[in-house]
Amino acid sequence: MSGSVSRDAEALKSADSSTRRSGGRITFPFMIVTLFGLTLATLGWLQNLIVYLIEEYNMKSIAAAKILNIFSGFTFMFPAIGAIAADSFFGTIPVILVSSFISLVGVVLLALTTLFDSLRPQACETASKLCQAPTNIQLGVLYTAITLGCVGAGGLRFTLATAGANQYEKTKDQGSFFNWFFFTWYLAASISATAIVYAEENISWSFGFGLCVAANLLGLIVFISGKKFYKHDKPLGSPFTSLLRVIFAAIRKRKAVVSTNEKDYHSESKKTPTKSFRFFNRAALEQDDEVNSDGTIHNQWRLCSVQQVEDFKAVIRIIPLVLAILFLSTPIAMQLGLTVLQGLVMDRRLGPHFKIPAGSLQVITLLSTCLFIIVNDRFLYPFYQKLTGKFPTPIQRVGIGHVFNILSMAVTAIVEAKRLKIVQKGHFLGSSSVADMSVLWLFPPLVIVGIGEAFHFPGNVALCYQEFPESMRSTATSITSVLIGICFYTSTALIDLIQKTTAWLPDDINHGRVDNVYWILVIGGVLNLGYFLVCSWFYKYRNLENADHEQDANVSH
Repeated sequence: MSGSVSRDAEALKSADSSTRRSGGRITFPFMIVTLFGLTLATLGWLQNLIVYLIEEYNMKSIAAAKILNIFSGFTFMFPAIGAIAADSFFGTIPVILVSSFISLVGVVLLALTTLFDSLRPQACETASKLCQAPTNIQLGVLYTAITLGCVGAGGLRFTLATAGANQYEKTKDQGSFFNWFFFTWYLAASISATAIVYAEENISWSFGFGLCVAANLLGLIVFISGKKFYKHDKPLGSPFTSLLRVIFAAIRKRKAVVSTNEKDYHSESKKTPTKSFRFFNRAALEQDDEVNSDGTIHNQWRLCSVQQVEDFKAVIRIIPLVLAILFLSTPIAMQLGLTVLQGLVMDRRLGPHFKIPAGSLQVITLLSTCLFIIVNDRFLYPFYQKLTGKFPTPIQRVGIGHVFNILSMAVTAIVEAKRLKIVQKGHFLGSSSVADMSVLWLFPPLVIVGIGEAFHFPGNVALCYQEFPESMRSTATSITSVLIGICFYTSTALIDLIQKTTAWLPDDINHGRVDNVYWILVIGGVLNLGYFLVCSWFYKYRNLENADHEQDANVSH
């Protein structure tokens, strides 16, 4: 991964210094350190939010899990707003700068809730009905802090990925930056889920959130320090405007006869539109007085170029595949919250003096993903290429991720069924409600879901980045995040539905059937895999040759 980045020095030497005075290798440490600090800050409080709400705000466990899903979903969905703002109005650098500051304000306000007792309800031993509920003012301050933190984190996450890739001229170097981006994100997430979460639960919440403030401030300072080296991309206007123009132009010419003669279409490259979705080819049909004498279009809402029409078709073709992400990520979002609840009622002791924080369990998934991103990139994918002569396509990688995800849910269901049997036999640790079963039993399914994420998450991002129009690159990289964000809301809705129709998810999961919930997710995963395979069978890559060329270049270096 470092090879193509280190070769930027040669590219810079050979390039004309008068034409390129910014961007390139010199921006790499600023972008990566910024990503590391801001990811550390955000996930340092977000990953342990359930425990904070239960212990400090006296919330019920399922209610806390739903709140986590809502705000996690918001964090994943907001990158679309940041990407559109960057593409259409401001550029990536200003959006990252403002988002980093908003995130800092949110984390500082959240840290203040740990320092002032008036901002939290009175503490109690257990989250029972006797505990004092938080006031509206206390909840208002809490939700404001979390919202600001989520807005800031969401606004910069994938915008930072696009800004970093934009610093390079060659596509293989851009691909290398994406590899470093994902590796750094998962590394920072792992550290936050261990070191910061441990500090929050074993030192103090104020100390742990203080570390988040310091990390956010460090990321912001480093990003500002490198501002003079960045290549600033110019906003090109809303990418959705071009798509809307194709629709309006095609509808206005709906009675026109679709031609097969390339001369009848407005195209700088003199090419004919493809035969798929032929109705929209009418948008590029030239009619009287639609083209000025200098070759420009008189009314862009009546005539579009062939390239604009093909870009629109590309978006339509990929939508069915992208929708499969919804049902792929919903089980992962549910597992994220339910695993913490399972960990709270399992034996988390490692030796006589150490106890695994429940909020740190997700670090197993993060480390697994981080490790297998490297294994895939350096070993599995090149080995597959030697056997078949081709690099695995993004769709193939996503499909493998589907299989691992289903397997993880099945293993988690088996583990939970074993835990419930221990509970039914009355085997607890002392007089507590903690089952006499090691939390290490949760490690295998968490490792499996991490392996699946190493396949499907980069695969989905690569698919969107390669197949969407170039004018939508920033928006394309955020689409996966948006859909994952929606999954947090669908998972919350699914939890509500299960609670209303069954007794599987009570506040005390020792009296529930969480294993049945996981089996429902397995069934849904199998159906979604079938849908994904059908969509994949009919899908034709738009930029497959370019994608293979870029992958080959990355592997060779």
